[in-house]
Amino acid sequence: MSYPKGTLVRNSTATRLNHWITGICFVLLTLSGLAMFHPVFFWLSNLFGSGQWMRAVHPWLGVTLMVSFIGLFVQFWRDNLWNRDDTAWAKKLDRVMANDEEHVPPVGRFNAGQKVVFWGMALIIPVLFVTGILIWEVYFGAATSIETQRVAVLIHSMGAIGAILIWITHVYAAIWVKGSMRAMLHGWVTPGWAHRHHRKWFRGLVASGSPGPTPTSTAKFREH
Repeated sequence: MSYPKGTLVRNSTATRLNHWITGICFVLLTLSGLAMFHPVFFWLSNLFGSGQWMRAVHPWLGVTLMVSFIGLFVQFWRDNLWNRDDTAWAKKLDRVMANDEEHVPPVGRFNAGQKVVFWGMALIIPVLFVTGILIWEVYFGAATSIETQRVAVLIHSMGAIGAILIWITHVYAAIWVKGSMRAMLHGWVTPGWAHRHHRKWFRGLVASGSPGPTPTSTAKFREH
């Protein structure tokens, strides 16, 4: 796939497809899960054709989510390992929120906030998957006791609430940081965006000369 001249590749086509499969499954699971969580949300079952279809589809969406998230985990776990740069960045979170990143410590491919989202989901999604299996009546109902299912339902619900809160934070940050959505929709970012938000990652690309331009100095790029 070709990208605009002078831009940097942030996410490959395969990565973006993997991300959007995960995201779409999560949204559908949230809608169907809310419909089963409380009667006030049951009208959401109409989005799936009926309550029966929704109950049938929900666990399979969970399986798809788990498989898809494993793909993301394999790709990004190394880039999400915590280091001293992340601690320094987190201490300057007020400057980040004020959109003043000039004096914020530089970070690599992902910042501390993104890493918290990643590891939060990496913890919660497997919990949702395992507890979902325990309460999947069609295939595993006879293998688990009522007491086990009750505990699993409680943990599943609490985990879902945590995952939804993390997802809301993730979406808000992606919209708030201009250029982030473009990176996941089209795969590329400008050198200025990379220099401003992920300076160490940008410098690594400059040093390697790929992908994108190979300037002799980072100063030649304007931040926008």
